[in-house]
Amino acid sequence: MQCLVAKPIVDGIEKDLKGKAKVIRINLLSKIGREIAERYGVRSVPALVVVKSNEVTYRHTGVPRRGQVVQQATA
Repeated sequence: MQCLVAKPIVDGIEKDLKGKAKVIRINLLSKIGREIAERYGVRSVPALVVVKSNEVTYRHTGVPRRGQVVQQATA
């Protein structure tokens, strides 16, 4: 249920970051999705991870806060 609530927020984050950062959504039911989740320590969904220069700079589990994520991604 939280994923359904998070989707429009993530859509907004993607819009806010257009041209500044990429928003990549993964499907945890796919092999590559599980591999990415394992690499970045995603244990529950929804989860959001900000990665800069191959380093995790921000992590959030649950429904994200749009402004906070945009700020972290552009800092």
